[in-house]
Amino acid sequence: MLLLREIEERDNDIIGQIVQRSLEEEGLKMQGTAYYDPYLFELYDYYQKPDRQYWVLEKDGTVIGGIGVGPFDEKEKVGEVQKLYIIKGERGNGYAHQLIKKAMDFGTQHYDALYIETFASLSDANHLYSRYGFEKLEAPLNGTEHSACDTWLIRRYPRMAD
Repeated sequence: MLLLREIEERDNDIIGQIVQRSLEEEGLKMQGTAYYDPYLFELYDYYQKPDRQYWVLEKDGTVIGGIGVGPFDEKEKVGEVQKLYIIKGERGNGYAHQLIKKAMDFGTQHYDALYIETFASLSDANHLYSRYGFEKLEAPLNGTEHSACDTWLIRRYPRMAD
């Protein structure tokens, strides 16, 4: 049985491990990636503000992945899709679609655009993002924390008339 739920404090270690293991598997254990984010093992606390959220995906009671949305540029109302990772044995089952849809639903309620920093080598992830309307940028937005990333994407939401 699948369960998509908000992060709980007890999820901190497992989500941190999933992020680091996934990056290691892709040869991306390097400075300037989520691997070294200072709050990686404290995600519950980080996502306790109204403009951010992290969801954990459980399968039969075991955490297999997650996704977050948080602020990137508050002045411009740009949010960021953060830490979309699924354990290796569960990839390819459509779970990333469930996660990205959840993140985008949240994004439309809180931001005018969603931004993603990733790597060109992660072709499956990039295909997923393209499928959901994210467009490639030539350079990162100002304020990036993940300087090692080489691919930047954005999805803008139409502004409602006043």
